[in-house]
Amino acid sequence: MVSRHVFLMVKEPRAGRVKTRLGADIGMTEAAWWYRHQVARMIRRLDSPKWSLRVAVTPDTALRCSAWPMRIPRIAQGNGDLGKRMLRLFGTEPPGPAVIVGSDIPSLAASHIMRAFQFLGHNDAVFGPGVDGGYWLVGLKRAAPAPPTMFRNVRWSTPHALVDSVATLPGYRIAMADTLADIDTAADLSA
Repeated sequence: MVSRHVFLMVKEPRAGRVKTRLGADIGMTEAAWWYRHQVARMIRRLDSPKWSLRVAVTPDTALRCSAWPMRIPRIAQGNGDLGKRMLRLFGTEPPGPAVIVGSDIPSLAASHIMRAFQFLGHNDAVFGPGVDGGYWLVGLKRAAPAPPTMFRNVRWSTPHALVDSVATLPGYRIAMADTLADIDTAADLSA
């Protein structure tokens, strides 16, 4: 029985509803196309017998979206800000280490996920820093439920998101994984 869990957070790949900052640069249809193919690549890379992979979908009405393989289990992210949705995901599977990853990180590989699980062997939490001050991964050992204050008062989509999130876990042993870049604008595509 696999006791490690990976949640890949995805949005329905609909023009004008996903990657809108990228869409402002290259067109909304092109940005949705890029995102749909990016998620497909990530699912192929992260599908592993070493953990259970779940596609965490928003909006909840997109659970049956044909953009993702039906063989990969899907769960709804639910309502609320990013922090509330991630906290909810941490409570959906049986105990065991779990990581949540974003879906717009082209360089993310299964080896990054394995390394995050290795960090959770000696730490309570792990974050994968982003180059912009945010993060592409958050993981918990989940020996106990996540604290209800986790992700509270985080300034999302700012250079403070990582620091704010770490501050919501006082007393936790926290490791930092590799720093990776996400895609927000056309300039990020060529970086």
